[in-house]
Amino acid sequence: MSVDVKYTTEATATGGRDGRSRTADGALDVRLTTPKELGGAGGEGNNPEQLFAAGYAACFLGALKFVAGQEKVRVPGEATVTAKVGIGPRSEGGFGITADLTVSLPGIERAQAEALVQKAHQVCPYSNATRNNVNVGLTVA
Repeated sequence: MSVDVKYTTEATATGGRDGRSRTADGALDVRLTTPKELGGAGGEGNNPEQLFAAGYAACFLGALKFVAGQEKVRVPGEATVTAKVGIGPRSEGGFGITADLTVSLPGIERAQAEALVQKAHQVCPYSNATRNNVNVGLTVA
């Protein structure tokens, strides 16, 4: 599969899960901390799973707006996507992640909202990147 790349970004991490991650343009510069649940100290800072959840939620909402626009459906301004990302040991070894997306589309009939969510899941780059590798749950709130 080829991708006609229209935008590229770059970030560099130092120190692993207890360090920093910064985009090349400096627009994002975060302190990283390992959660206590994974044996870290916790504390102020973010972890890769939080960053993934934030990115997936935003990207999926963009995909929803895209597919809705193709169908001439207006996505309400108060629409939300909440991504819940989990991490833990895999039965096959190593670590894996899970993702559950909860979508709220106020004012859109449930059947239509569910159809839009399924279509967005086929379009969203994060969904395409995780397909057949990460368990992704989809719920319409």
